[in-house]
Amino acid sequence: MCGIFGCIAAPERRIEPLRLEAMQASLHHRGPDARSFETKGGVSLGNVRLSIIDLSDASNQPMISADGKLAVVQNGEIYNYIELRDELRALGAVFQTDGDTEVLLHAYAHWGPDFVKRLNGMFAIALQDRGTGLTYLYRDRLGVKPLYLAETEDGTLFASEIKALLAAGVPRQANLVALAQFFALNYIPAPDTAFQGIRHLMPGHMAVVGDELEIRQYWSLTEQRPDPEMTEGEAEAGLRALLDDATRIRLRSDAPFGAFLSGGLDSTSVVGVMRDHIEGEIRTYSIGFVDKRFDETEWAEAAAALFDTRHVAKTVEQDITNLWPRFIYHCDQPHGDVSFMPTDQVSQLATQDVKMVLTGDGGDELFAGYEKYLGIFPDGSCEGLLPGWEDRYARQSGLLHGDQSATLLAGDLHSAFHDTDPYSALAEAMRAYPKQDPINRVLLGDTTVLLPGNNLVKPDRMAMANSLEVRSPFLDYRMAEFAFRVPGWMKLKGGETKSVYKSAMVQRLGRDLTYRRKQMFTVPIGEWFKDKLSEYCREMLLDGRLGARGIFEIGVVEDMLEAHMAGRENFTRQLRALISVEIWFRLFIDEDPEMLEQAA
Repeated sequence: MCGIFGCIAAPERRIEPLRLEAMQASLHHRGPDARSFETKGGVSLGNVRLSIIDLSDASNQPMISADGKLAVVQNGEIYNYIELRDELRALGAVFQTDGDTEVLLHAYAHWGPDFVKRLNGMFAIALQDRGTGLTYLYRDRLGVKPLYLAETEDGTLFASEIKALLAAGVPRQANLVALAQFFALNYIPAPDTAFQGIRHLMPGHMAVVGDELEIRQYWSLTEQRPDPEMTEGEAEAGLRALLDDATRIRLRSDAPFGAFLSGGLDSTSVVGVMRDHIEGEIRTYSIGFVDKRFDETEWAEAAAALFDTRHVAKTVEQDITNLWPRFIYHCDQPHGDVSFMPTDQVSQLATQDVKMVLTGDGGDELFAGYEKYLGIFPDGSCEGLLPGWEDRYARQSGLLHGDQSATLLAGDLHSAFHDTDPYSALAEAMRAYPKQDPINRVLLGDTTVLLPGNNLVKPDRMAMANSLEVRSPFLDYRMAEFAFRVPGWMKLKGGETKSVYKSAMVQRLGRDLTYRRKQMFTVPIGEWFKDKLSEYCREMLLDGRLGARGIFEIGVVEDMLEAHMAGRENFTRQLRALISVEIWFRLFIDEDPEMLEQAA
């Protein structure tokens, strides 16, 4: 796990070392163990390293091939590096390290630019071919690892986080079309970002940079279709087998590791499979909350007892006013999901003992774990869907409802929202899979848009803010491909979320842990807005700075806040989105010293 950065310089241009040093410094939290960059042939490649596999200096990056023709940096882990290394040795490759990064050099040398299709991992990779003069940028299939690009007069800049591009001098200008998407969906989907001129490389895509920049897709789920002959027993057996192997290869580590264990179905399943492969101690971590509506402590302890883990739990009372700027700073963009804050705190807890954890991220999107799916498919039935249901689902699951976009948004943001279709990224993703049944099409929309746009940002940014690596077996691309060969009806059978998944795991986990009611990993911020955070809300939303931006009707903001505090309406999602955007403006556009100090 690391952070990467660099520049492919335009003809007759170069990037100054001081700018590369600024990029490197901005990413220090992603890799405190080693850091370096190198420039040759107009291409600069840099890395900050968190050592997980091959802890020796030999695996530091950038890594150069023995003949000097190739150079590579990567962020992430290649889980099947042992199998690839054996295959490459049989082809004549000679290895100098025990890590996974060197495998990338030999894989490219033997198989060319499409070597990425052989990788099983989470990664953002930059590889320079000094012979052809081309540089290749890759992002993993499901978008677990981020990779941002900016085309400037100096060349193409890239980095694991947007803040590194800003440190290199990319202008800080708000992208109102992207902010319109944020107020539609509650997150900003790739390839857009909140900054004009900065794009997010799409999952499963590669960029080829020479005289021009070309984007190519190397993997997608479009060819997957439900298997009408698959039985529920076959689906259960396939899920168990894939979860077992995906977990097994994610246990490859030369650094101490553990797992996040909330006591929910996904994290408990992963820890159960870890126990099948580990005879000794397993370290698990969870965060509890004073408010029992959001506290899963007893379930986490029950799961830890079942699998005999060394469990560490901590009950916290969120200090929102300090944590909110911190999480927006590390995300680089507005995010309306406040569960980033407890994720940050459980990451801090884990880093006292380990450098890597396994998690259950991805299970809900692949196997229909959210109650919202029953809103469109009551009792798991697809009957009664009318044309255009994809657009209605995108709007119903979004942020602003009714006439809120017309009354709340103002100026250029109002125009950006109403002159475009800010819901289209999600709606079009569902329409992109005509071979699928409606349930799987909704899940594919969430897997390809929501997951990399929001849900995977949380574990990457909050864990890496604490120099911690996270790995999720559910995000193995083989699991994703299999999940969309399972017919959708099996996932919501009888109105039970994750029906086939629960049937697959109940014997291993027991009925109580398998069928317990799902709790959201979040904090009761809507209630706090009414009392202990009421003054904070007024300060953030009504002190004049938000209104001066000219993109919100401040009288409507005030009315929403007062109605929420009085208990007449529940505007939790809208208010936290507004605060998130205002914090983002103060951090990244205004560069407000007080807000930056809070974030630090």
